[in-house]
Amino acid sequence: MPNFDAMPTSPFTRLNKLLEGVTHGPDPIVMSVGEPQHAPPDFVLPIIERHLAEFAKYPPIIGPEPLRQAVAQWVKRRYRVELDPARQILPLVGTREGLFSAAFVAVPEKKNGKRPAVLIPNPFYQAYSAAALSAGADPVYVNATRESGFLPDFASVPRDVLERTAAIYICSPSNPEGAAANGAYWRQLFALADEYDFTVLADECYGEIYTETAPTGALEIRSETSRSLERLLAFHSLSKRSNLAGLRSGFVAGNAELMAKLVQFRNVTGPQLPLPLAAVSTAAWSDETHVVANRALYAEKFQAAQAKLGNRFGFHIPAGSFFLWLDVGDGEEAALKLWREGGVKVLPGGYLARETAQGNPGKSFIRVALVNDIETTREALDRIARIL
Repeated sequence: MPNFDAMPTSPFTRLNKLLEGVTHGPDPIVMSVGEPQHAPPDFVLPIIERHLAEFAKYPPIIGPEPLRQAVAQWVKRRYRVELDPARQILPLVGTREGLFSAAFVAVPEKKNGKRPAVLIPNPFYQAYSAAALSAGADPVYVNATRESGFLPDFASVPRDVLERTAAIYICSPSNPEGAAANGAYWRQLFALADEYDFTVLADECYGEIYTETAPTGALEIRSETSRSLERLLAFHSLSKRSNLAGLRSGFVAGNAELMAKLVQFRNVTGPQLPLPLAAVSTAAWSDETHVVANRALYAEKFQAAQAKLGNRFGFHIPAGSFFLWLDVGDGEEAALKLWREGGVKVLPGGYLARETAQGNPGKSFIRVALVNDIETTREALDRIARIL
């Protein structure tokens, strides 16, 4: 594979290497992985049991119709946008699969006669970079800093790069910073997409984890100017919303022409959501009670973090997601210190970012995932406050 050596190293591989052989403090607490530890909804197991025989069937690439209908109804409730379940919605085997596959649809061999570029937020989710490289594009990292509201300023990218840009990845609420794009940000981004003819790949997997205001979505803003949702694919997941990371279930919605190409691509690459898991997904998108309860659990932990950390380390309650993005001066040094002295495992922010001409925007930060129960979270926050 020509671009294999340029692939990003997993931040967790780097973390394991950093901590290898280091004696850690008592009672380790893992806060490095964004894996929800809250209980899944009660309806999951009974539905799987009722549909157990369907594990013997090959599932359709496009997913069963009841699931697509449930997603369409959820989108209408959440974003006030009506979608065609048959042409504008596609179930995914987790959003990472879809985010990776979408690059092969959005990136042509050449853009304006040049090697195409894919713009990526920095810090970034590693799948974005891997997808861009695999599709034959140059990943271009656009720093997201405190000065830019922890969202990338894509309009600041040089014109010659924008002219060869085939797609951009945008995560809102962002991982790791928890910043949410507002309507003005989305409108500017779509205006840029229309001017330079590129596809917006909107990763909104944290969109249902918030403490106050529901984040504005790409679908609702794009529908204002394009009923066909031109140049947009939006990705959503049950992993965080419903504590079903192991279900590997999400969906992509957007422009019907782009979706048709994505279906064609996935028909030969083969990812399929098993029918019993699709039945669970149908129930999950149809129910909001468990989602509201889930948000309340995270809100309690953010309140605990505010009480323990105050205004230290640039602490703020994010607009969305379940991460703390703490400025500790040197993220790698702080992660090592927390593990050695307190047994708290966090992720250095620099491991989620790339070095650019302006530096590594994550280097001074650590990402802390508030995914454990409230008692464990309070204990970990006590250790972080004491040690740092």
